[in-house]
Amino acid sequence: GVIACLFLGAAMFWSGFEQAGSSMSLFAENLTNRVIFGWEVPTGWFQSINALFIILLAPVVGMLWIKLGSRNPSIPVKFGLGLLILGIGFLVLAWGSPAPGDTAKVSPNWLVATYFLHTIAELCLSPVGLSSITKLAPERLVSQMMGTWFLGAALGNLIAGLVAGFIESLPVAQIFNTVAMLVGATGFLFLLASPLIKKLMRGIE
Repeated sequence: GVIACLFLGAAMFWSGFEQAGSSMSLFAENLTNRVIFGWEVPTGWFQSINALFIILLAPVVGMLWIKLGSRNPSIPVKFGLGLLILGIGFLVLAWGSPAPGDTAKVSPNWLVATYFLHTIAELCLSPVGLSSITKLAPERLVSQMMGTWFLGAALGNLIAGLVAGFIESLPVAQIFNTVAMLVGATGFLFLLASPLIKKLMRGIE
């Protein structure tokens, strides 16, 4: 039952996070000023920002969980925080999006700030989810449950692609605001349900 809840949370998370390869890349291509000292930064380079932040922030977040000790948030709380921070990242990008009909391109700092928040969100949810599945799954079903976890990621990718298809017909700010509301609401639900989910986990941390 707990794995089913985490599966849904993961699917919602990846449906937003994987906008990096679709709507956020289109945002970088079409709406971002990528010229620095007369040289235009290739759109694909923005995909490296998340990887750079992972390298820089993973040790920091890991040390934070250890330093918190007994106050370390539970798995469902970390899922909730990850989803909420992901939503805040999309609100930042929606705020920085040009108004419909505005031909001026925006600063790349909006994308950098969003990738920063999304990386923190990923570090709250992804490694925690991977670890929790191996602990929660019955021993004879660990492989199947890990497959279920990655199925959630695949489902999230599918939803991300479908959402990005609306970028031609809807203002980008509306798309990002909608994604922010959906993942943020899911995160809020995880925080509300965290005592019940933690009880179902029967001491597994």
